[in-house]
Amino acid sequence: MNSTKTAESALRGLGVCCAVGNVVLHGLLVPDHLEEKFYVGILFAVGSVVVLVVAVGLVVAKRPLVAWLTGSLVSLGVIIGFVLSRTVGLPDGYYEPGWESPYGPLSLLVEGLFVLAFLAWLGGGTANGTALRGEYVPDHERITPAQGSSKRR
Repeated sequence: MNSTKTAESALRGLGVCCAVGNVVLHGLLVPDHLEEKFYVGILFAVGSVVVLVVAVGLVVAKRPLVAWLTGSLVSLGVIIGFVLSRTVGLPDGYYEPGWESPYGPLSLLVEGLFVLAFLAWLGGGTANGTALRGEYVPDHERITPAQGSSKRR
């Protein structure tokens, strides 16, 4: 296994761990939030299901770009929701005064790491010309601009 494939596997593994951490953390908070502010509990539950599907997608998908994008969008949405709920508040007067330790900081950690892992995966794949196709192309099969062809050898 070469270093590009190893790096991609490591980043996918990190993404899966972060996604599962997100599911666990928000899953624990769903019952309380359903009672406190129903729509927030529903958002946590739906987000957890989506991120669980993302984790599965990162494990089984040959081309995981959609899983990475979906997980990053959900993670960024949760981070933004967290910040808004502690600053200006959310609709229907929902305002959280603190960090909900340890859930708040841990949630921000796993969501932030997921987004960073995606950016690293995307950057590594883009540098190798594989991110958008989602496939691995060995160095000896890459076409360079000097070869003047867009086809693989």
